[in-house]
Amino acid sequence: MTGSARRTATAMALVLLAAAVPLTGAAAAPAAPAAAPDPTKAEAQWIDRDTVVWNTGAGPAARGGERAPVRTELAYARRGGIAVEDGGLTGAAHRIRLTPVPGGLTDAQRAKFPHLKAYAAFRVDARDRHRIRAALTGQLVAVQRASDGTAKAATGVQTQGVLDDVYAPAATKAALGPGFTRGTPSLAVWAPTAQDVRLDIGGRTVPMRRDAASGVWSASGPRSWTGKPYRYVVKVWAPSVRKVVTNKVTDPYATALTTDSARSLLVDLDDPRLAPEGWRTLRKPPATPLRDAQIQELHIRDFSIADRTAEHPGQYLAFTDRASDGMRHLRRLARSGTSYVHLLPAFDIGTVPERKSGQTTPDCDLGSYAPDSEEQQTCVGESAAKDAYNWGYDPLHYTVPEGSYASDPEGPRRTVEFRKMVQGLNNAGLRTVMDVVYNHTVASGQADKSILDKIVPGYYQRLLADGSVATSTCCANTAPENAMMGRLVVDSIVTWATKYKVDGFRFDLMGHHPKANILAVRRALDALTPKKDGVDGKKIVLYGEGWNFGEVADDARFEQATQRHMAGTGVATFSDRARDAVRGGGPFDEDPGVQGFASGLFTDPNASKANGTPAEQKARLLHYQDLIKVGLTGNLAGYAFTDSAGRRVTGADVDYNGAPAGYADAPGDALAYADAHDNESLYDALAFKLPPGTSAADRARMQVLASATATLSQGPALYQAGSDLLRSKSLDRNSYDSGDWFNAIHWDCRDGNGFGRGLPPAADNEPKWPYAKPLLADPALAPGCADIHGAAAAYRDLLRLRATAPEFSLATGERVQRELSFPLSGTPGETPGVITMRLGSLVVVFNATPREQSQHVAALKGKAYALHPTQARGADPVVKSAAYEKGSGTFRVPARTVAVFQRG
Repeated sequence: MTGSARRTATAMALVLLAAAVPLTGAAAAPAAPAAAPDPTKAEAQWIDRDTVVWNTGAGPAARGGERAPVRTELAYARRGGIAVEDGGLTGAAHRIRLTPVPGGLTDAQRAKFPHLKAYAAFRVDARDRHRIRAALTGQLVAVQRASDGTAKAATGVQTQGVLDDVYAPAATKAALGPGFTRGTPSLAVWAPTAQDVRLDIGGRTVPMRRDAASGVWSASGPRSWTGKPYRYVVKVWAPSVRKVVTNKVTDPYATALTTDSARSLLVDLDDPRLAPEGWRTLRKPPATPLRDAQIQELHIRDFSIADRTAEHPGQYLAFTDRASDGMRHLRRLARSGTSYVHLLPAFDIGTVPERKSGQTTPDCDLGSYAPDSEEQQTCVGESAAKDAYNWGYDPLHYTVPEGSYASDPEGPRRTVEFRKMVQGLNNAGLRTVMDVVYNHTVASGQADKSILDKIVPGYYQRLLADGSVATSTCCANTAPENAMMGRLVVDSIVTWATKYKVDGFRFDLMGHHPKANILAVRRALDALTPKKDGVDGKKIVLYGEGWNFGEVADDARFEQATQRHMAGTGVATFSDRARDAVRGGGPFDEDPGVQGFASGLFTDPNASKANGTPAEQKARLLHYQDLIKVGLTGNLAGYAFTDSAGRRVTGADVDYNGAPAGYADAPGDALAYADAHDNESLYDALAFKLPPGTSAADRARMQVLASATATLSQGPALYQAGSDLLRSKSLDRNSYDSGDWFNAIHWDCRDGNGFGRGLPPAADNEPKWPYAKPLLADPALAPGCADIHGAAAAYRDLLRLRATAPEFSLATGERVQRELSFPLSGTPGETPGVITMRLGSLVVVFNATPREQSQHVAALKGKAYALHPTQARGADPVVKSAAYEKGSGTFRVPARTVAVFQRG
């Protein structure tokens, strides 16, 4: 996202590059020579009540032969105004004496703050400890003075660590946000550094009481407060503007809002008036274990905005329109084996006007332009900043439903309608997953849409060595490693689970969370019971993006919730290994024509020089096949097999751009996918990669085959909604703000699949326009109804097959090792472009080549196999010609087909 909280191509490259190009973590800062005094930065850190660290240039302890400054101290002033003038420190009202600590930090401190291990450490003088709480409420400057009293070095001070040490033990147990006791409302906010906090409610200003132990300010009032808008009025030192400010700010624990998030609303989510009919007795579809989850990833607006049969287009209530084309399609998927709908962010976001009257629409006849025209994207771009569209990865309030999807954003109607959406999905046989984004905020500092940083400046956001806010996730990063940010994550998730009956959560950029924070979420959910909380928390699924990059990379600050660390925890991570092998190349190749297993590498080459020589293509294809084999096992690190070169290896031995391909302990640790909302849709990726002359019918077959590598793997799988209908975004690789024109799902095949709606927006796609233009202008690439219906039906057949065949639900790595094998891998019989998998009583053949292939498995000679009944009676006429010759143990499979055979 950009500064206005929108994703950019650069930010997305960081987000989804994943292990494709492992990024170097932020190493501990080396000792640096002392800079000129600059209290505008914050290069010192107060990590606990006894210890301040500062990269002064002296290292962990004063170096021999060097003359240390006469004294080091903290200066503070409640009203601010500290400055360095002519070598002297002015405006400092009080001081805290510091003493150098020989040897620097203790082992325990180094373990807690590994990025600070090279810093010099200073001990707070015991005589000044009584000043700590007062010092934290004003401007703080660390200063080193020479013998003549001049300030040789001075810098601001980061205080996250000491705030946790002093206040978190009590604050983590305190009630926060709105609360009701026998109908009497109360409000509480954690603001330990604030000089004063008042409550602005219903047009009145009410004093709040401060608890000294926790730093929590609270107020209770009459029942008439219920339903009233409120804000906190927080007087606090703000380092970003270097002065004491009075912020009027909404509640980070808000559960309801007025339009455009202008005010929080004091609402009781247990109020029966907010419960739709049947909410209390809602019966959910049976819970599917994470290892068996088949997930449709869906944006709320995309789902219905172009559906002429929907009564509530673009709204939560569209999921209650049982007769709409979209809901009919979801029910078909549910009957076939889809278990979850994963909703892109549906919490309150910061980039969409919530009232229709405040939203713009493209002022053009978009359908009148040529399929390869620049005009559509130009027109869409002119209204994008204020239209109704955004993916929503720009959090404003974490625990309130987004208002633009409600029929009326004013008040708690959004709560009722969100619940009706969950109810509608559950009634369709689908459980609900929320995409949650706790790793960053839409803004920080004193910006208009900053909330957390206006209440406790410098605490909730992750800061870099100089005190600036880290933005590696695209926006203002949060710091879940800090106790109260970590608690906010847990509390928010529990609220969604208990008050909205959400069945699962997908964490955006989960690798920017500590593993401990995600495990705390898991423990909190596991403690929820139907009797006490109305939900069975153990059945709630968790998964996320375990990418490793940015200032936290390689565990620079804490043990991250990355792919390798989350194995065995019950929390799945997206696996990019097979994704890249199936599609070809990586998401950010300069030439989008780099081919892979399902896009014709070596077996159906295109004209791209990036693919290399035929020999290079063959070698890369066989390696891709090894990556896919590992993916089919559930990405198991310990799975042993013979690779395409004939070597005995484990999943962890197979190379994925310098990282182990296998990292899972058991099926369910890794989540398979071939496309998601990020990057080109699968259809568009294949459009770039398959030879231009490939027919729409063959493209549809390759789409099904590519998806099948996820569907028929061990462990969960995710699909971008509409991918079974060959969904295209007209080659847009980053459609976060591309509007309905490029994003809407077309459930009616007569409206096409979205291909040929103009060149995709220039901001993220213009370098690829020369590749895109001839493709979009080619009418042969736009699929017809037969192609779309055929692909969707074939996909549902595979879903049914997976759901009914227990072989695809192996619970342990040991069972996978025992029952799954690749009999032709590494033998002369291994065919480039074909993977043959033996799985219990099944044999699965993935033939990605443009011709029929025969796979001879000598060990099965004389054994009876036949095409699985689901495919034999299914919708795909091509796969029905697949055959097995018992006498030779040979499986014959048509071109561009995945066939599953069952032992008789």
